[in-house]
Amino acid sequence: MKTTLLATALLLCTNVFAHSGENFVESDLFGNLGARDKAAILVVHFGTSYDDTRAATIDVLNTAMREAFPGIELREAWTSRIIIRKLERERGIRKENPTQALIRLHEEGYTHILVQSSNIIEGTEMKELRREVESLSLNFKDIRVGAPLLYVPADYAAVVNALIPAVRAEQPKGQILLVGHGTPDPATASYAMLDYMLKAESHPDCHVGTVEGYPAFADALRLMKKQPARTVTLVPLMFVAGDHARNDIAGDWKTRLEEQGFRVNLYLKGLGENPAIRQIFVDHARFAAHHKLIDMAAKKQAYAAGKTH
Repeated sequence: MKTTLLATALLLCTNVFAHSGENFVESDLFGNLGARDKAAILVVHFGTSYDDTRAATIDVLNTAMREAFPGIELREAWTSRIIIRKLERERGIRKENPTQALIRLHEEGYTHILVQSSNIIEGTEMKELRREVESLSLNFKDIRVGAPLLYVPADYAAVVNALIPAVRAEQPKGQILLVGHGTPDPATASYAMLDYMLKAESHPDCHVGTVEGYPAFADALRLMKKQPARTVTLVPLMFVAGDHARNDIAGDWKTRLEEQGFRVNLYLKGLGENPAIRQIFVDHARFAAHHKLIDMAAKKQAYAAGKTH
């Protein structure tokens, strides 16, 4: 039964992501370009100053996007102004933020833009990206934003099915603790939903915690103490294994768990290193390229005018 449920969820995820069909209409972003139209994909990442994890995650996802949309110009932007400044100051490497990248695309005559980020949830980073895109939307004939990794229930099931077997292949025994960044707004409930999904999919020894949100360390620890195993593998629930993975997870969280009597293993791979996770991002971009979000204000006006049911 478990295998059947996961297979069904993955099928939904691959084809339509159950993106609440009533809120989207079919619309081909790149399929009906005019003679003077130009199309581009802007892949947006938080960023990292670690070259090894960047190459294994950010660069690989960019390549996967380029291969999924042949013939479409691909650009990149990073959202962390701190990392952008650090790279330019210390290494002379320049990265554009989303606003800069979109302005340059406009100046170069691009008219149809698909923005796909590697954000994990619809948290503050994703909301700020949507705000930036909206502020520049009048510069383009059509601009759309793809969903983050965890958006609808099928996404959560797909992540569970992609991530847990990968960790178990290296650490077959003991508990697993996925550690996300967290967010100060209500979207932190996404992490609790993933924790629920883990238990629902017969992984009672797998848990979720966040560095800056809910569930916090104490919340995850309380669940872990209810399980008999005293070995735990820490896994970053982050696209790259950067500062948080190497300092908070491999440092502070590991030490605190050892103080509680746990034997701690580390699985310090960013989510972007997992091919199945990257495919979810690619599929989200594909959905956005073929579906457009309905303007809810216009929909309500149509209801009020009796023009729809």
